[in-house]
Amino acid sequence: MSAHGGSSVGGLSQSDGILIAVSGAVLLGGGVLLKRTSRITPTTALYTVFLGLALTAFGAILFESFSPDPTYSAASIPFPRAWYTPISLVGGILIMVGSLVAGRLRWPDRPRYTFLGILLGAWISYPGIVPDVGSSSHPLGYLLVLGTPVLVGYIVWKDASTVLAAVLRDPVARRFGIGVGFLVGLFFMSVSGYLSFFWEEGAPHEMIVTVLPVTYQLVTWPMLEVWLPQIPLLFAISPGHLIVVGLLSALTGLNAAVVASHWRAEERAGTTEGTAGTAAIVGSCTCGCCGPLVAKVAILVAGPSVAAPLYWIFVDSASPLSSLFIVLSIALFTGSLVYSVASARRRGQSTSIVPAD
Repeated sequence: MSAHGGSSVGGLSQSDGILIAVSGAVLLGGGVLLKRTSRITPTTALYTVFLGLALTAFGAILFESFSPDPTYSAASIPFPRAWYTPISLVGGILIMVGSLVAGRLRWPDRPRYTFLGILLGAWISYPGIVPDVGSSSHPLGYLLVLGTPVLVGYIVWKDASTVLAAVLRDPVARRFGIGVGFLVGLFFMSVSGYLSFFWEEGAPHEMIVTVLPVTYQLVTWPMLEVWLPQIPLLFAISPGHLIVVGLLSALTGLNAAVVASHWRAEERAGTTEGTAGTAAIVGSCTCGCCGPLVAKVAILVAGPSVAAPLYWIFVDSASPLSSLFIVLSIALFTGSLVYSVASARRRGQSTSIVPAD
């Protein structure tokens, strides 16, 4: 229940959202540039980058909230839905085979990477593996979704726990990581329509609490929906949302904390190095289910004819590319975190750290 279709709420409008988002992006880029040229200290740059991220996320949320919800007919689907199943099956198999080959050649002593690739490939192939009838409640679907954070957690514990423990002892790095993770979760929930702070015309005036079955990421989950008109606030959450949003937010926050710790180490050493890893923080605010936002930006720029295919590709729950986007985000942020930790070991930021293998 967002303010979709409204022109403004509380003096804010869609154009304000664009202005705030652009201002945040400029502030973010400026903080990185000033840090790179040693005009400000790395700690000051971290606070500047976080403020820029917060403004960008808030502006994007405002823009999405005040944008009318487009309605697309089945005729605007870029390719027939009958293609979804073979695309899912072939795409997932390619990911699994690629994971086996890469694991064998690159990480033969770390089979957990191969297992993660196979698990994520099976996630993509699930619609082709399990028939349509009963697929939303099949045990395999629940096993894939629930097993993903367990395996990712094991990889992080095995390959990054010692470095992360040292990183999180730095209060600035810890606060930066927590803040970025919170922004990612807030952004993800807002642009996907599960969290809104704006009044919608015709919304009920009394508090409503309901539990509904909702299919999200392979299978059906019970979703708690709460509407508080006094704030106003719409909040909806399910175990599936908690797993996906929580995992992506945690991985992004940990990546951000590692980058912050590296910047702080440069400050203590009196050196200035490159800004490697910053792209992971900037890109994190677009991870997950951002299809509605992309489609609405496309409407503003190029019209509904361009937005419709984007909507169907990324938002349609049956689309394999929607799941692929989630899976690749999980793999990207897990790999980025492991790589950042390995780089930290090579730089010798903590002499007490020894490799996990």
